[in-house]
Amino acid sequence: MVDLKAKPFYLNDEQIKWVEDTLASMTDDEKTEQLFCPLLYTNEPEALKGIIGQYHFGGVMFRSNPAKEVQTAINTLQENSKIPMLISANLEDGGNGIANEGTYMGRQMLISATNDTQKAYQLGKICGVEGAAVGVNWGFSPVIDLDRNFRNPITNVRTYGSDPDHVLAMARGYIQGLTEDGKVIPTIKHFPGDGIDERDQHLVTSVNSLSVDEWEASYGKVYRGLIEDGAMTAMVGHIAMPAMEEYFDKKPCEKVIPATNSKNIVSGYLRGVLGFNGLISTDASPMVGLLSNTKRAESVPQAIEYGCDMLLFTKDLDEDIAFMKAGIKNGLLSKERLEDANRRILATKAAMGLPKLKEEGKLLKTEEDLKVLSAPQHIQWAKECADMGVTLVKDVQQLLPLDAKKYKKVLLEILGDFDSNDRVYGQFEELLTKEGFQVTKYIPETFETIFLDSKVEDFKKKYDLVIYIGNIENASNKTTARINWHTLFGAGNNLPWFVREVPTLFISVGNPYHLFDVPMIKTYINGYCHAPYVIEAIVDKIMGRGKFTGVSPIDPFCGKWDTRL
Repeated sequence: MVDLKAKPFYLNDEQIKWVEDTLASMTDDEKTEQLFCPLLYTNEPEALKGIIGQYHFGGVMFRSNPAKEVQTAINTLQENSKIPMLISANLEDGGNGIANEGTYMGRQMLISATNDTQKAYQLGKICGVEGAAVGVNWGFSPVIDLDRNFRNPITNVRTYGSDPDHVLAMARGYIQGLTEDGKVIPTIKHFPGDGIDERDQHLVTSVNSLSVDEWEASYGKVYRGLIEDGAMTAMVGHIAMPAMEEYFDKKPCEKVIPATNSKNIVSGYLRGVLGFNGLISTDASPMVGLLSNTKRAESVPQAIEYGCDMLLFTKDLDEDIAFMKAGIKNGLLSKERLEDANRRILATKAAMGLPKLKEEGKLLKTEEDLKVLSAPQHIQWAKECADMGVTLVKDVQQLLPLDAKKYKKVLLEILGDFDSNDRVYGQFEELLTKEGFQVTKYIPETFETIFLDSKVEDFKKKYDLVIYIGNIENASNKTTARINWHTLFGAGNNLPWFVREVPTLFISVGNPYHLFDVPMIKTYINGYCHAPYVIEAIVDKIMGRGKFTGVSPIDPFCGKWDTRL
């Protein structure tokens, strides 16, 4: 039986009565559907009315869209739902995680590089205020993974870094800001911890290979701290951890078991050893990290049976609901776990005051609420964060500050294949041109042009300075976040062959580990994200109008000797 008076719920008798009365009034189908938190792909009110009339989801998740559209969609769901719903979004970087018009404060690693927990608080405050304005009440944040493997393509700048004490301090600041108004709850993720493996759980079951003692000294510090603080919800990843399996089984682990389907990791360690009493959600269940290990008909009910309370997303909605119902009938999901999972879902809603808000007609949001999106104070905080977080990793050639007269002719190269490339390049080009530089955009060579302009002396006459912009973001469903050069026959000016001929500067506005691939470049800057304010701050600093004060939350030298030189 779930202790609803204990941390993190702290329900009073009236709230407990609502939970138990609601649970008693629900049909088995309603209890089954309450376990689901699908991602909705429509904001059309009539379609949403049909969905919520047919299904009884415990929650839903929305991606970022125009604010009014999202708000109207959420209002439609809450107005027509029998039980108030958990409305979730990835509020990792700012209000832009749910509304196009929201503030983009910056990636967690940028905030961390400020070395100021007040900036983490401000990020949380923006996420809480702007998320609540459109109707979000459940933030899938903060990310408390440790970025211990520079090759990992998915943790990277989504994290607060590699040091557990620093990550804990930043996460605490974020949660304080997020929850201050009491409208949005956080999620600590992704248990038992990403960032050790170099693989992405979207594509494969990744592995946290630490021993239990090593885990306790690192990830455990963060989880224990936030659980003690009263974290309301946690998200479990499709991450195997053999040491936790062996901790309970007392024998070598010889099977890859994602945490989402592991009784040992979820019920045994998270619930038992760490004492977490709150709501547990899976990470997105269509990921290969879950799908590739167990038949879907088994993994869906087993995720709940083994300790998770909600299943995030579906592969096919009706089929997954059928799998869950079949699991109840065939014993894969016990009646006790079905009841307890529902009890925790309802308790989370009660702890947030959602039933009372619905009863009083205060659950729906208005157009007036949207005025907080990108509020002047939020924009100011974002600008300050960019100014404080941008990090000069090295300048052994003493290139900075730049002199537009000395380095008049600039070859500007952007690396990456992201949709933001044109915007990022355009902003750098515009700002550098205003500083007095003559900027030439690198155009990839073709078979016809590759050897037409290859003389070193000609290159030196054309350009006084080369600037690389690394716009390579960490993103799901990618095996790497490293540089892919454009080259034909090993030739071309995309490759940094010229570093001994022409001064060269590398600026990363994404992955902070590019020195692994460009150790020969002697001046290197990390901006951690490509927000406009970050680009402005970088240009100001390379021109000498401000000091670099950012502190690397990770090892940008990737543990290598040559990257420091």
